[in-house]
Amino acid sequence: MRYALVTGGSRGIGRAVCLKLASQGWNVLINYASNAAKAQETLEGVLAYGVKGELLPFDVTDAAAVNAAIGGWQAAHPDDLISVLVNNAGVRSDSLLIWLEPEAWSKVLSTTLDGFYNVTRAVLQPMLLAKSGRIINMASLSGLKGLPGQANYSAAKGGLIAATKALAQEVARKKVTVNAVAPGFIRTDMVEGLDEAELRKTIPASRFGEPEEVAALVAFLASDEASYITGECIGIDGGLY
Repeated sequence: MRYALVTGGSRGIGRAVCLKLASQGWNVLINYASNAAKAQETLEGVLAYGVKGELLPFDVTDAAAVNAAIGGWQAAHPDDLISVLVNNAGVRSDSLLIWLEPEAWSKVLSTTLDGFYNVTRAVLQPMLLAKSGRIINMASLSGLKGLPGQANYSAAKGGLIAATKALAQEVARKKVTVNAVAPGFIRTDMVEGLDEAELRKTIPASRFGEPEEVAALVAFLASDEASYITGECIGIDGGLY
């Protein structure tokens, strides 16, 4: 039985990805760090599609917690495989670099980059042995072009894009693909506090994107039809660059 693991799956883009994958028949493991109530809501949405779903709480930055949670799940499901990993967990802590505190720098980079390393490493070997897998990393427009006030976020997402391209070359012969998705301004709580009216003027499509649009792209990359796409970073940003 094949499962998809989505980190940061309790809300926003992560929740939309969980629901989209479930709608296409995937059993879904929903990771979250602290918001159990929202994670339970996502789980109920997943189960409504008639597939299996489980909550898998852990902090992606904590290697021991990641290994314990995923290792425990694998031990309890010896005949099942995590075939899709969506590294979605991420945080923002915006500030001009001159005022950016060390904690804000470290937290943003650790959540994205340590999270990618910890979770991907935990699920990669079974994928390679099965010669089947999809790893999809949630990057950002900020990692492609850099955005003022987001030196930490741009560094984290830019590093994730580079790691995506490197890992893709390592595992392609084992039929595991690795791609990144780079959303622009998507209507989630990650854009709360931004001036939408002003930002829309900079977007050729003249609107913010919806989480479901990002989820549709992720679901395609998780599908068999995307087996020849690897090492790519695909923007979904309404033409903004």
